[in-house]
Amino acid sequence: MLDHAGLAARIAALTEGETDEVALMATLACEIHHADDRFDWTGFYRVTAPETLKIGPYQGGHGCLIIPFSRGVCGAAARSGEIQLVPDVDAFPGHIACASSTRSELVIPFFGRAGRLVGVLDIDSNQPDAFTEADATSLQEILNDVFREC
Repeated sequence: MLDHAGLAARIAALTEGETDEVALMATLACEIHHADDRFDWTGFYRVTAPETLKIGPYQGGHGCLIIPFSRGVCGAAARSGEIQLVPDVDAFPGHIACASSTRSELVIPFFGRAGRLVGVLDIDSNQPDAFTEADATSLQEILNDVFREC
């Protein structure tokens, strides 16, 4: 299971004073991915154009390069501004299968200054129902702390 407090402390120490979004995403992708064996793919999709997410730093196999806000779990998180905790990706209408091994998914939108949507954190698992509300809440708090000044 994820050591939420330990992960938050490591990330806070590693990112202190950094405001470059890509550097922050790269550091978080690595730390989060290696923090728990449930995490099969961990990465960021950045808002790069209206209604468009483009892949950012990640850990794991290849991800989708571009995801419109209108498609998939990542698009739903970006479009709604709400966490998407999906216990069974096959039951999610319009799920984009970037990897056939994905069974469950957690996507968390995150925001910078003035409420600007920076992107989404996408975590896939090859296990069904792998994520908890505690995972979602803890990771959202970490993202809020790290990206609030971006």
